Amino acid sequence: MDNTLNGRKAVVTGGASGIGAACVRELAARGAKVVVADVDSAGAAALADEVGGTAWSVDLLDVDGLATLSLDCDILVNNAGIQSISPIEAFDPADFRRIIALMLEAPFLLIRAALPHMYANGFGRIINVSSVHGIRASPFKSAYVSAKHGLEGLSKVTALEGGEHGVTSNCINPGYVRTPLVEKQIVDQAKVHGIPEAEVLAKVMLTESAVKRLVEPEEVASLVAWMASDHAGMVTGSSYVMDGGWSAR
Repeated sequence: MDNTLNGRKAVVTGGASGIGAACVRELAARGAKVVVADVDSAGAAALADEVGGTAWSVDLLDVDGLATLSLDCDILVNNAGIQSISPIEAFDPADFRRIIALMLEAPFLLIRAALPHMYANGFGRIINVSSVHGIRASPFKSAYVSAKHGLEGLSKVTALEGGEHGVTSNCINPGYVRTPLVEKQIVDQAKVHGIPEAEVLAKVMLTESAVKRLVEPEEVASLVAWMASDHAGMVTGSSYVMDGGWSAR
């Protein structure tokens, strides 16, 4: 493994499991000092110990607390996410607000907290783990799709403002990734579509994908690590799809 990130400090939200944990391990393997940010304080501490990083026990729904935050990091990976599946007319407004707060407002506040340090150093990498749902829609996911579409716009604005300061901002847009978040969806998807759980992957999750498998967290992490490196200095304001061909339709 190369040490292209030696001397860099990274913050990964939702870092204790799934895509976040894979990103933590990959960035640490490339030499970065990684802050594992997660509401799961025990999980964050265990992974931080594993990679020689530090744990940050944080509830990203506490947006008032984030508003006064200052982050001294070189790489920010906005990854934390939740999901709720329901038709719009039955969608709980509180769930909608919670998803928007966690997946759009919190990334804005974290970017806002990190930019002064990045601007001062003339280097920064904002990497937003979006989704194919940042560029496409699916039924029953009004909050998630809205949040991810908003994140795409936020990322592009950050790219335009940060360019002259050496700061890049990009989105990564995976299809369904093999994570606890996706595994929990299988039950809900079966219920809302009226099909057995065993049929959800084939009939719902992978119908649009040309490659009929889930994305592995490590595949996303490898792209995150490249985006964090000096090699990606001219990549900004972009959305990199990793969706098995879903968005080619």
